[in-house]
Amino acid sequence: MTDFMTILKERRSVRKYEEKDVPQEILDHILEAVRWSPSWANTQCWEVVVIKDSEIKAKLQETMGSKNPATKAIVNAPVLLALCGKRKNSGYYSGAVTTKFGDWFMFDLGIATQSICLAAHHLGLGTVVVGLFDHDQAKTILNVPDEYELVALIPLGYPAKISSAPARREIQEFTHLNTF
Repeated sequence: MTDFMTILKERRSVRKYEEKDVPQEILDHILEAVRWSPSWANTQCWEVVVIKDSEIKAKLQETMGSKNPATKAIVNAPVLLALCGKRKNSGYYSGAVTTKFGDWFMFDLGIATQSICLAAHHLGLGTVVVGLFDHDQAKTILNVPDEYELVALIPLGYPAKISSAPARREIQEFTHLNTF
């Protein structure tokens, strides 16, 4: 079994996919990773729309920002996941926000997104997290209810090309002992 640090270090953003379907069993394993992701007070504020329909993917592609390098991946990946977060749930107690940073759903969706990407890589699939698109237009296309935000799109499939690792800062460049 591959150890966690190897999975973490070898995972890349993949924008080119093979023309090969993702078996439902593998997709279910990836969604199981979301299910077990931690969230604020176990609110599990995420919803995932699984998109396989080529017409819906084409409509979503039209929402991409003009310089988005993942534009082709939206339609070429066999599966596209849309991550949505319920507003005013995570980070709230008795209907009142509890943190300086307000609604915590973005943090929780970030954790769920990482779970998707790492689980997919572990299972031999590639992903890329897409955030540069017209969120409101895409939300309308997917019929996302008002109390939710569409946060990210994640193309998912078997990688046709894998890039090398980008440079990383050394640990001592971003850590501080006792004070900043």
